[in-house]
Amino acid sequence: VEKMSKSKNNVVEPKDIIAKYGADTARAYVMFMGPPDEGGAWVDSGAAGVARFFRRLWAFCHAQRDRVQPGAVVDAGSLTAAQKDARRELHMNLRRALYDYERTHYNTVVSGCMKTLNALEEDAVTSNPALLGEGISVLLGMLYPIAPHITHALWRDLGYLDACGDLLDRPMPVPDEAALVQDEIEMVVQLNGKLRGSFRVPAGADKGEVERLALADGKVVAMLGGLVPKRVVVVPGRLVNLVV
Repeated sequence: VEKMSKSKNNVVEPKDIIAKYGADTARAYVMFMGPPDEGGAWVDSGAAGVARFFRRLWAFCHAQRDRVQPGAVVDAGSLTAAQKDARRELHMNLRRALYDYERTHYNTVVSGCMKTLNALEEDAVTSNPALLGEGISVLLGMLYPIAPHITHALWRDLGYLDACGDLLDRPMPVPDEAALVQDEIEMVVQLNGKLRGSFRVPAGADKGEVERLALADGKVVAMLGGLVPKRVVVVPGRLVNLVV
C-alpha cells in the first residue's frame, strides 16, 4: 500500500470511477475511506459497496413511494414502543451525523446514513406513513451534502419537493430532543454473575424500584424457581445481579 503519486503512475482516475458508479458514489466513497486528514487506501470493492448502498436506498424509497407522507407531523403519543425506539434511533443517528459534520469526520456520517436506512426498513417504521415520511426526510437531509444527485432525485420523486420545498434551500435537519428521551430502558439480569436475560424498567426508576420490578418479572420468577435471592445487586441503567 502506498500513496497516490503521478511519478509512481498509481493515480486512480476519477472519470473512470464516475463512469462506472456515478459521481455520488465517487464522492461518498472518498469520504467513507476515513477522515480527510488521514486518507486511506483506494479499493474498488469499497466503491462497489457504496454503490450497493445507493441502489438499496433508491429501491427502498421507490418501494415506499405510495406510503410515505412528506411533511406529515408524527404523533409521538400514538407510537408503539417499537416505533418510539426506531424514532429514537433515527434522531440519535442524526445528532451524531451533525456532530461528525462539524469535525469533518465524513466517514462516520456515511456509516450513520447506512445505519439509518437499516432502521427505516424495519416494520415499525414502514407501518407508520408519518414516521416513514419523517425518517426518509431526515436521511435525505443527512446525506444531501455527500450525495446531492440521488438525494435530490428522491426528494422530488417522493413528493417532498411539492410538500416541503427544494432540498437545496432547506437547512440541515435537527434532532427532535423529545424523541431522544427514553421512557423505558432495558436492563440485563444475571444469576450469580451469569447472564440470564433482560427486562425493561422506567428510565427514572431508583434502585429499590428496579429490584422490585426485577423480582416481579415473570421470566425472573421462572428463572429463580422458587429460590429467594440472598442479595440483589443493582447497577443503575445497566444490570441486576441476583445472588442465590
